[in-house]
Amino acid sequence: MRVHHLNCTTIHTNLPYPGVTHCLLVETSDGLVLVDTGFGVGDYAAPTRHVRWFTAVNGIPCDVEETAVQQIAGLGYEPKDVRHILLTHLHLDHVGGIVDFPWAQVHVFEAEYETAMRPRWFSAIERVGYVPAHWAHSPKWSLHSLAGETWMGLDCARVLEGPDWEMLLVPLVGHSRGHCGVAVRTADRWLLHCGDAYVRNMQVDPDNPRSPFPRVVGPLVRKLFPSQPLAKLQALRRDHGEEVELFCSHDPIQFARLRGISVEEAIGRS
Repeated sequence: MRVHHLNCTTIHTNLPYPGVTHCLLVETSDGLVLVDTGFGVGDYAAPTRHVRWFTAVNGIPCDVEETAVQQIAGLGYEPKDVRHILLTHLHLDHVGGIVDFPWAQVHVFEAEYETAMRPRWFSAIERVGYVPAHWAHSPKWSLHSLAGETWMGLDCARVLEGPDWEMLLVPLVGHSRGHCGVAVRTADRWLLHCGDAYVRNMQVDPDNPRSPFPRVVGPLVRKLFPSQPLAKLQALRRDHGEEVELFCSHDPIQFARLRGISVEEAIGRS
């Protein structure tokens, strides 16, 4: 089993320093599996007004070479070898690329699907994250809910498994109503993609957790990235740090370390 760490959207205004959009491409006995996708080709070729606003505000270079489908081809794979996509949540910067893989089974937590399909009209924060054009092609949805199983003391939904690998959805609700981490069992450890449960590693430091954001933007950031999952993740690192590698979507330092490159390379400043 081989795991490729991909940056599928560079974010040049992600405070306090530029960020990435960390996605996984996993080779399994059941074909290739993507964990999150970043933006897709269509988001740059024919963006919706919402996508244009988001990319402008966040300083995203709109480089089609960063899309998952282009990077997969660059690694020598056929895009059609992607059989499954697991999503931490359905916000635009995590899900836009599903359009480029219309044949793939798209796995998501049921609560997230319900929220995205029917966002609360009075909650601007909920509505702003979702772009219905990303699923206008009627993806092959596979919805998952809890069935009493646990992983490392946390609730989970089992999604895919093979003889020596498995993948789970681990609810980390807060950033969205159905936000999940994606746990991937490899030969020697677990990887937990925490999505947007946090944005910088210091937030889940079990010994000295702290916010990376200036006080002036702190209240807004806490609305977008609530603290509810942080205690769970801090405890997970403290109790299972040797078994589980935690990382989030937008921390370039975590991405660079797992990819084996410099931070400058990770954010396109090499």
